[in-house]
Amino acid sequence: MSNVSANVLKKVSQNPKILLVKLSSLGDVLHNLPIVWDLRARLPNAQIDWVVEEGYVNLLTPLLSNKDFKGIDHIIPFGLRRWKKSLFKLSSWKEFFSFKHQLQETSYDIIIETQGLLKSALVCALAKKSSHAVIAGLANKTEFSGYEPIARYFYNQSVLVPNQCHAVDRSRWVLCSALDWSLIDHASTPQFYSEGFIDALNGGSGIVSREWRRPYILCFHSTAREAKRWPNESWIALGKELASKGYQIVLPWGNNLERSVSTLIADHIPNAIVPEAFTVEDAFSIIKNAALTIGVDTGLTHLAAVINQPTIEIYCDSPLWKTEGYWSDKIRNLGDMQKPPTVAQVLQAAKDLLS
Repeated sequence: MSNVSANVLKKVSQNPKILLVKLSSLGDVLHNLPIVWDLRARLPNAQIDWVVEEGYVNLLTPLLSNKDFKGIDHIIPFGLRRWKKSLFKLSSWKEFFSFKHQLQETSYDIIIETQGLLKSALVCALAKKSSHAVIAGLANKTEFSGYEPIARYFYNQSVLVPNQCHAVDRSRWVLCSALDWSLIDHASTPQFYSEGFIDALNGGSGIVSREWRRPYILCFHSTAREAKRWPNESWIALGKELASKGYQIVLPWGNNLERSVSTLIADHIPNAIVPEAFTVEDAFSIIKNAALTIGVDTGLTHLAAVINQPTIEIYCDSPLWKTEGYWSDKIRNLGDMQKPPTVAQVLQAAKDLLS
């Protein structure tokens, strides 16, 4: 046990004030959720706050504490992406100082920073800390993940993790080091959202219009990096086959370019639709009410996996070990780094999950 950890555990007992710092992106925030449950299981009376980019707040609101549920005590939104676009506006600086004020309302005993970037490390620096605080973060880069070594200078406990480490496990390494716990790993199935929250999503979303027919299958074909995409021809062949079985193919999009690709694919698949744009909040219900979600390595595909819905994750140019859904028999992980799956493999997985 490090001297820093020993001091913290002696002084804060079972009621530490803990700050989680994971700002973005969608998939990264989702894969950080299990440490909230890990903390609550062992420190039920801790105060747990989380700083997150404002665009992803809706991923955390289902975990906000209330009279029936103990999860996250406070969500602290961070507007850096938006502030950077209007750096010289007074309103941006007012919002920044408001964020700083909120961050310094609590004196934190433990800060757990699982992103390893300068922007997230600076949040640690801005936070108010007790005199004995642990600030724990990544000591090294994992393969195929962003990392900025300068971030280490903002921690007093740098945590070495394996070069190949699943995103959920990486967060757990930092958590367990900060609190001097034995490592929580794959053997302990991660939890993301409560069963009650997931069950309540059956009501659906207002964005599901009369054009949508059930059963429908969501196809998330787009991702930020072009190399991670599955070929349009494969989506078309897959969609035609699934449509012939009576499923409606729904092709969501996030920007105008993605919308044009959705339209191109839909034009070749009977009764396929390109829906209106929808928010992350809408996505929960839309995914919950789908017969199946099929998607490349992107945030909304991972959302389907973490709410334990039938999901096929397609890996084309990213490693399976990094984000594969390993916690449910409703998830199929296909392909690997530069080894995209065939249409036949995806169809067989779809048949298994839809049967």
